[in-house]
Parts: sequence; structure tokens; C-alpha cells
Amino acid sequence: MRFHGRHGVLPEETRLGQTFLVDARLRVDTARAGASDALENTVSYADVYGDIKAVVEGPPCKLLEAVAHRAAESVLARHGGVHEVVLGVRKLSIPGVPSLVESVGVEVRRRRLGR
Repeated sequence: MRFHGRHGVLPEETRLGQTFLVDARLRVDTARAGASDALENTVSYADVYGDIKAVVEGPPCKLLEAVAHRAAESVLARHGGVHEVVLGVRKLSIPGVPSLVESVGVEVRRRRLGR
């Protein structure tokens, strides 16, 4: 997923914003959905996308770790069928800073308690 956000510690990052790439892997019991082929028996990926978008395009955080944590927690809070989420957030560049790397990022893993 590709979003424009205003996260970072430098003033240029929050003022100008930048592109963030997000990868999400969800652990979901797919038995009912597989048998029924019905959307109501699984997690709507469109809804998950919307929840992640709201975090990444929402109020700024200084750290990628905070962005990833908030997005993962939002997915778990809003989607009871998600048992675990592994969420990676990368920024492709830092406004005003020359870069020799393709991207920098973090990956977090969050599980629903009791599962």
C-alpha cells in the first residue's frame, strides 16, 4: 500500500510529507470463508486498507515504530477476525536529505491477547 504521510523528526518531513509503503500480513481463520465464498465470513481487506490509511495519512508521529504500532493496533481493535498482524512501514526518502538507500523501515508483529 502506498500513502502520503507527514511522519518524522525533521521539520521538512512533517511540513512537506513523503511517501510511505506499508505491507500487512494478517493471520485469519479462513475456514468459513473458504467453504462459503462469502465476504461476511472473513475480514474485508478494503476495510483493513482504510484503517491503515487513516493512521498513515493521519496525525504525524516522530517514529516509524509509532506509525506501525498504531496501524497494527487499529487493525486488531477493529477486526475481531484478525488474530495477528505483521505490519511493515517504509519511507522512500527524507525531504531535503540526500539518500543512498532505497528505503528505511520497521516491521512490527502484534497479536490479539488470548490467542
